[in-house]
Amino acid sequence: MTEGVSLKPGLGRYGVWTPGAPKPEQAAQIEQLGYGAVWVGASPAADLEFVEPILDATETLQVATGIVNVWASPAEDVAASYHRIEDKYPSRFLLGIGIGHPEATQEYRKPYDVLVQYIDKLDAAKVPTSRLVIAALGPKVLQLAARRSAGAHPYLTTPEHTGQARNLVGPTVFLAPEHKVVLSTDVDEARAIGRETVQFYLGLSNYVNNWKRLGFTDEDVAEPGSDNLIDAVVAHGTAEAVAARLEEHHERGADHVAIQVLGGRDKLIPTLKELAGPLGLKG
Repeated sequence: MTEGVSLKPGLGRYGVWTPGAPKPEQAAQIEQLGYGAVWVGASPAADLEFVEPILDATETLQVATGIVNVWASPAEDVAASYHRIEDKYPSRFLLGIGIGHPEATQEYRKPYDVLVQYIDKLDAAKVPTSRLVIAALGPKVLQLAARRSAGAHPYLTTPEHTGQARNLVGPTVFLAPEHKVVLSTDVDEARAIGRETVQFYLGLSNYVNNWKRLGFTDEDVAEPGSDNLIDAVVAHGTAEAVAARLEEHHERGADHVAIQVLGGRDKLIPTLKELAGPLGLKG
């Protein structure tokens, strides 16, 4: 069993979180704009077949999973996929795993134990802790991520959560929160777009409990979500305002921030182009 943390993954200050794999040509554009990684969500299958086409189309961009669901993808199969990718593209793939949420899995029993057993299997298959991160919100799983992986990938959180997580795990642990953005100065429009995505999570206990730990009220987390909650988890406004909000994660201790662009896939590249300058990227 491997304990402790290796050197932090070098994904740059900002990456892009997408609900499903982007097209290789989109990945190439993301790289050209100066973003360091693409995080692929939607619980990708264990074969991770989408990774090689993205890495083929790029030179330095890294691909991370955000996340592989441990209930759905056997650890042995995921480990085999990791080694297949690593052999061809050394140090360009980061394996993100997570437990998901109880509402999605009938067999959701003792989830922490299941996660530990999954990590044990990845250890046995020689997946290095330096290329593994764990989806973590609460203190117990954040501490597990600090002990058994390179670090944590918190989803749908706030800079305040990032600060609390950093204080908990210490300075050597990789911390890569996700944050949603809508590039619009129409506040009502931006909140409506944000709610289209966030409202789903209002019925999921792990997210609701985490927001309550952050100080949000029952009224905030009741459907469809208060303006206060939406504004906290979805950055909106001008490119400069959005970039300033994302930068707050770094001020609180993040190593890397994964940006999820809302409003449709046609918004992805235009939004990332507008943000690149204010974020200090080469784009």
